[in-house]
Amino acid sequence: MIYESKPITLKDGTAAIFRSPSENDAQAMIEYLHTTCKETHFLTREPEEALIPLESEIQFLRNISDSANDLMIACEINGKIIGNCNISRNSSARTKHRASVGIAIFKEYWGLGIATAMFNELIRIAKEIGIKQLELEVIDGNDRAIHLYERFGFTAVGNKPNAFCLKDGTMLNELSMIKVL
Repeated sequence: MIYESKPITLKDGTAAIFRSPSENDAQAMIEYLHTTCKETHFLTREPEEALIPLESEIQFLRNISDSANDLMIACEINGKIIGNCNISRNSSARTKHRASVGIAIFKEYWGLGIATAMFNELIRIAKEIGIKQLELEVIDGNDRAIHLYERFGFTAVGNKPNAFCLKDGTMLNELSMIKVL
């Protein structure tokens, strides 16, 4: 699915653009993912797992653009991708009313309203295409994210103990949340 570019203004007055990433953004997307994975342990990958082959990322971005069920929105500031969010709709007849969402932003841009603007767009688009329920998973302890999700009406529906194991052996729970549209 292609997202039509949209300019936004951040809380500090910085101009940003929301847009669909293209295959030309593949290297930048790999670098962005690698950086975000280094900045927080609240993402599902270790930084080295984010260093995927360029051709794989190009194909991944093509598949999203061509998909009727998936959408990715990148946030660009001064020509640099600093965040992204996505929606992935289930494809089977019995579950196509549901979609998963995800988001990550460079740490230096936290608190500027990007995540709020992204969730507004994801929810708007989900409603437009007939999705009835949004779902996400968040690592327990990621209070900033949990607060954002609750502000948008997501509620906790389950907790998976020891879902993640950090390199130092620390075990973290995963919280499942949903929002009925």
